[in-house]
Amino acid sequence: MKSDIHPTYVDTQVTCTCGAQFTTRSTKESGEIRADVCSQCHPFYTGKQKILDTGGRVARFEARYAKAAKK
Repeated sequence: MKSDIHPTYVDTQVTCTCGAQFTTRSTKESGEIRADVCSQCHPFYTGKQKILDTGGRVARFEARYAKAAKK
Protein backbone atom coordinates (compact mmCIF):
# COMPACT_ATOMS: atom_id res chain seq x y z
CA MET A 1 0.00 0.00 0.00
CA LYS A 2 1.25 3.48 -0.80
CA SER A 3 2.01 5.66 2.16
CA ASP A 4 0.67 9.19 2.68
CA ILE A 5 -2.21 8.88 0.18
CA HIS A 6 -5.01 7.94 2.58
CA PRO A 7 -6.93 10.56 4.58
CA THR A 8 -6.55 10.59 8.34
CA TYR A 9 -9.11 8.54 10.24
CA VAL A 10 -10.18 10.34 13.43
CA ASP A 11 -12.70 9.86 16.23
CA THR A 12 -15.84 11.79 15.30
CA GLN A 13 -18.75 12.94 17.45
CA VAL A 14 -22.09 12.53 15.63
CA THR A 15 -24.97 14.72 16.84
CA CYS A 16 -28.52 14.14 15.65
CA THR A 17 -31.25 16.78 15.54
CA CYS A 18 -33.13 14.76 18.18
CA GLY A 19 -30.23 15.34 20.58
CA ALA A 20 -28.71 11.87 20.48
CA GLN A 21 -24.93 11.73 20.34
CA PHE A 22 -22.51 8.93 19.64
CA THR A 23 -18.89 8.53 18.68
CA THR A 24 -17.61 6.82 15.57
CA ARG A 25 -14.61 7.15 13.30
CA SER A 26 -14.55 9.16 10.09
CA THR A 27 -12.25 10.90 7.66
CA LYS A 28 -14.00 14.23 8.28
CA GLU A 29 -11.24 16.36 9.74
CA SER A 30 -13.41 18.55 11.99
CA GLY A 31 -14.34 15.58 14.18
CA GLU A 32 -18.02 16.57 14.20
CA ILE A 33 -20.97 15.41 12.08
CA ARG A 34 -24.54 16.69 12.38
CA ALA A 35 -27.18 14.20 11.24
CA ASP A 36 -30.86 14.77 10.47
CA VAL A 37 -31.96 11.33 11.67
CA CYS A 38 -30.41 8.47 13.61
CA SER A 39 -31.44 5.04 14.83
CA GLN A 40 -33.00 6.59 17.95
CA CYS A 41 -35.43 8.84 16.07
CA HIS A 42 -35.91 7.26 12.62
CA PRO A 43 -39.45 5.82 12.29
CA PHE A 44 -38.15 2.48 10.96
CA TYR A 45 -36.13 1.86 14.12
CA THR A 46 -38.60 3.34 16.61
CA GLY A 47 -41.55 1.27 15.39
CA LYS A 48 -43.61 4.34 14.54
CA GLN A 49 -43.36 3.74 10.80
CA LYS A 50 -46.54 4.42 8.87
CA ILE A 51 -47.72 1.54 6.71
CA LEU A 52 -48.83 2.78 3.30
CA ASP A 53 -52.08 1.45 1.93
CA THR A 54 -50.78 -0.56 -1.01
CA GLY A 55 -53.78 -2.89 -1.18
CA GLY A 56 -55.43 -0.83 -3.89
CA ARG A 57 -52.24 -0.70 -5.91
CA VAL A 58 -51.69 -4.44 -5.68
CA ALA A 59 -55.29 -5.16 -6.68
CA ARG A 60 -54.98 -2.90 -9.75
CA PHE A 61 -51.71 -4.59 -10.70
CA GLU A 62 -53.20 -8.07 -10.39
CA ALA A 63 -56.31 -7.08 -12.37
CA ARG A 64 -54.23 -5.57 -15.15
CA TYR A 65 -52.07 -8.64 -15.55
CA ALA A 66 -55.01 -11.03 -15.19
CA LYS A 67 -56.49 -9.37 -18.29
CA ALA A 68 -53.19 -9.81 -20.13
CA ALA A 69 -53.02 -13.50 -19.17
CA LYS A 70 -56.50 -14.13 -20.62
CA LYS A 71 -55.45 -12.86 -24.05
